[in-house]
Amino acid sequence: MSARPDSLRVAAVGDLHVHQNSSESLQALFDKISQTADVLALCGDLTHLGLPKEADKLAADLRACRIPVVAVLGNHDHQSGQQEEVKKVLRAANVVMLEEAETFELKGVGFAGAKGFGGGFDKHMLTPFGEDPIKHFVTEAVNESLRLEVALNSLRTEKTVVVLHYSPIAATVIGEPPEIFPFLGSSRLAETIDHFDVNAVFHGHAHNGSSEGKTVKGTPVYNCCMQLMEKVRPDQPYALVEV
Repeated sequence: MSARPDSLRVAAVGDLHVHQNSSESLQALFDKISQTADVLALCGDLTHLGLPKEADKLAADLRACRIPVVAVLGNHDHQSGQQEEVKKVLRAANVVMLEEAETFELKGVGFAGAKGFGGGFDKHMLTPFGEDPIKHFVTEAVNESLRLEVALNSLRTEKTVVVLHYSPIAATVIGEPPEIFPFLGSSRLAETIDHFDVNAVFHGHAHNGSSEGKTVKGTPVYNCCMQLMEKVRPDQPYALVEV
């Protein structure tokens, strides 16, 4: 891809699921991305069980990446309750974690992100009614959307990119069993996104979903889960978008 002089090439991939004892390396992938993109966005589930040793392995592979890297965590990265240690390892590898209102700017493009959460989409979105566990579930989705809103509010760049793990729209989870749609994302994220002029949204999580969709406002959304990208374009298992 030959980029326009005033544009930024964003590579995005999610669901790396790095295993502690795996012999597989992502160095070749990161080296290739460095040759085709200006910045890499990692869309959660970076580790398999959320272990610091898995993050160490990813950090070692990221040495092959010669461009800035931004990231959010996914549900797998929270599995062992050591997500803060995982983030510490990645930050030490110069990864910008787009959480807690932390943002990143490069060549006039601002990056904001959040893990996101489930809750369903559109008229089927779960509401905070009934038992306390349901209310807690919805509250988590609302809080993730608020974190994203705070980050977006802090940006003053001409262009904006959002990085998530969970999907903000139903279109990019189509292909997954409908029964699990409520656990793959939430329209609350899209509602937040559409309050701003966002140029592109990247997410992962839905391994068998669809690669592209749009919010109600028309903002393009890309599901860049690696397992999906390998099916869509085996020679380029990541999304590459010019912003």
